[in-house]
Amino acid sequence: MDLKVNDYTTDDGLTVISVEGEIDVYTAPKLREKLIDLVNKGKFHLLVDMEKVEFLDSTGLGVLVGGLKRVRAHDGSLELVCTQERILKIFRITGLTKVFGIHDSIAEAQEKRKGAK
Repeated sequence: MDLKVNDYTTDDGLTVISVEGEIDVYTAPKLREKLIDLVNKGKFHLLVDMEKVEFLDSTGLGVLVGGLKRVRAHDGSLELVCTQERILKIFRITGLTKVFGIHDSIAEAQEKRKGAK
């Protein structure tokens, strides 16, 4: 399965990364490169839309944690959109629900971000 990774910036300056497919040891480098590229371009507030992710392994988790460390070095944020139980379970088991903001939709993430300002 191939991994599709696209990004766009919303009006409020949030960069949304849409991910589709499987994030595993073979495809995770593509996501890692995208995160590094965005941070290098000065994009420090990222929202990873994982609604179309079918599989996530430990390599994928590592890429997301690495991305979080990168943006936090610039006082940024990396949050997730995920409603799929099988993916959420991975975040719960690893304790990463305490590390990542996880939202039900892009709109919800934007609303919480507005409220935090």
